[in-house]
Amino acid sequence: MKIEINKFILKPNSSLMQAMVTMDAAGEGFLAVCSTEKKIEGILTDGDVRRALLQGVELQSPISKVYNKSFIYLERKDATDLSIKNLFKTTPARQLPICVDGFLVDIIFEERFLRGEQTVSIPQLENPIPVVIMAGGKGTRMAPFTHVLPKPLIPVGNRTMIEVIMDEYSKFGLSEFYISVNHKSRIIKAYFEEHPSHQKISFIEEDEPLGTAGALKFLEGQLSTPFFVSNCDVLIHADYNEIYKFHRKENYDLTIIGSTQEHTIPYGVCKTTTKGKLLSIEEKPSYNFLVNTGMYLLNSDLLNIIPKNTFYHITHLIDHLMTSGRKVGVFSIPEKAYIDVGQWDEYRDALHHLTI
Repeated sequence: MKIEINKFILKPNSSLMQAMVTMDAAGEGFLAVCSTEKKIEGILTDGDVRRALLQGVELQSPISKVYNKSFIYLERKDATDLSIKNLFKTTPARQLPICVDGFLVDIIFEERFLRGEQTVSIPQLENPIPVVIMAGGKGTRMAPFTHVLPKPLIPVGNRTMIEVIMDEYSKFGLSEFYISVNHKSRIIKAYFEEHPSHQKISFIEEDEPLGTAGALKFLEGQLSTPFFVSNCDVLIHADYNEIYKFHRKENYDLTIIGSTQEHTIPYGVCKTTTKGKLLSIEEKPSYNFLVNTGMYLLNSDLLNIIPKNTFYHITHLIDHLMTSGRKVGVFSIPEKAYIDVGQWDEYRDALHHLTI
């Protein structure tokens, strides 16, 4: 059962009287205090209201004096049945806001959840679009595994890497997949023949490596909507519906999904003049970057630009769009929302997070 969250939302400048009226109408003894566009600032329970009245807080006083600014919540990417049950079991929380980057998208109520009346809802794309997964590479970063198995079939728990990626898209109602294959392509195709999927899967076969975008040319004339493109070794925990809306609203031709990454230099960094005189030493400075994750959203007319039977990277396409005055956007996601499963350290982390 989906919760109508709007009836549980109150603005921070509301009065205690308004809070009591809203809470009574909602009927759960709980409200989420949100600023514009559902950015959650805190929570207010019937217990908070009772304590305020006992302390002599007037009914016309703003709830800023009352509501709890330190509260328990979950980001939707972490909101599994197990994590929700654990929070209800180990904390005093009886209502659990579910957020995406701090914006309220759902509320889980303990009694309803434990009775099986409520699940975590994920907004589906109103008009599902295709997904292209580029799986033709040799996976040299994952050697020696990839000397035996193609990278898309490296196991992550009881599933393969590519299935984990596809399942993430499926959460948002996306079920039409095109998989570009070249290296060990027969093994990949045989795997899916032996393991039927509920998703619709078509293969794009490269006779020779065509880069990260060259194989997209085979889809020219087949696609009429925007479509996602992903490398086969990146897992993105984000709201794909929001990515699509961002792309359409800003009228971008291509949107890059970028992840904020913080890197710390583990040494003191010397700043000098051109003659070598020391100006200062900065100990272990940190720098933030917005990196390309390898996931994109493209308009279908861009397929006309890609040359036929030519080695062509998606960065070549981006450069072409930029120099010709077309619009390229970047949708930013948090650092922890991006897992590069094609690196050994990240792969080990994925094994831990995706198989518990």
